[in-house]
Amino acid sequence: MSSAPLLVIAAGGTGGHMFPAQALAEAMLDRGWRVKLSTDARGARYTGAFPDGAEIEEISSATFSRGGLAAKAAAPFRIGAGVLGALMAFSRDRPAVVVGFGGYPAIPAMAAAFVMKLPRMIHEQNGILGRVNTVFATRVNAIACGTWPTDLPEGVVGEHTGNPVRRAVLDRSEAGYISPGDYPMELLVIGGSQGARILSDVVPPAVAGLPMRILDNIRVSHQAREEDQERVAKYYADNGIKADVQPFFKDVPRRMSEAQLVISRAGASSVADISVIGRPSILIPFAAATGDHQTANARGLVEAGAAIMVPESKADVAALTEMIASVLDNPEGAMQMARSAAKFGKPEATELLAGMVERLAGKEHET
Repeated sequence: MSSAPLLVIAAGGTGGHMFPAQALAEAMLDRGWRVKLSTDARGARYTGAFPDGAEIEEISSATFSRGGLAAKAAAPFRIGAGVLGALMAFSRDRPAVVVGFGGYPAIPAMAAAFVMKLPRMIHEQNGILGRVNTVFATRVNAIACGTWPTDLPEGVVGEHTGNPVRRAVLDRSEAGYISPGDYPMELLVIGGSQGARILSDVVPPAVAGLPMRILDNIRVSHQAREEDQERVAKYYADNGIKADVQPFFKDVPRRMSEAQLVISRAGASSVADISVIGRPSILIPFAAATGDHQTANARGLVEAGAAIMVPESKADVAALTEMIASVLDNPEGAMQMARSAAKFGKPEATELLAGMVERLAGKEHET
């Protein structure tokens, strides 16, 4: 077995947890560490772009918030089996550090690390702790915060690292912004890892309502749920709008860097990507997010003058048409928004987080 220290990353559930986990995996492999991702089958769907050097280990886990009575009754047993599996794995190959990124698939590895008193920490992407991170916030050695300030339990101190972004995003951080004008323009619509129903409902007609001088130049990349894909694509086609509609874009960083405007939910990873690449955005926070944390995520970009935020309850077609036009009809204003977004970005987040991991392991990286 290699003598290199082992980092176990515990994450899953959504791209919001998995993308920053991927960024840390890339950085720690570069630093000579071994990296193992502990996730469940649902989280494993997001591992396609994980670096080849990272080992993916699927464990048993469950959530209490979804499924029928039988699924909820079985959840403690599935989680218990996952914890037992993690304890056995850690006994065979002892991690130097275990880092949790939230999501119920993180429970087994984080619980095993607590039982074995291994160096452990969590990274919280949002300004309000998720359910799983809330459980472990008082049971870890350190907390890294992606959004500042983060609402933490009394007596618990966090360190502001920002939200790590994948290397594909960092590679686009220097891509210059081309302000809107009388030439082909790109509009990127993303609603989290699997699209968002409200964006599929209001964005296509809002785009169709734009003045022809703008509409003639627009091409849309729209990430929509599978069940919405056909109707969204048909709407764009019926209205003569060039659009690429898919359930999941593997090349979001490229599309974002080429966009004149991004319309998005305000998930922490999306906000981080938008700010590191530096693009104007219209943000529609998910109203049902725990503690309304997406509004907190968006606030920083809005206050920096980089984004327009519209509550879900007010995101109607007419309002959205007006907002899109206000950006695409104002080249100087759009350029200023792009610059403000880039200033707000924290491209060093991954390195700050990697530094916390190595301090926790007592193996400060030699530079």
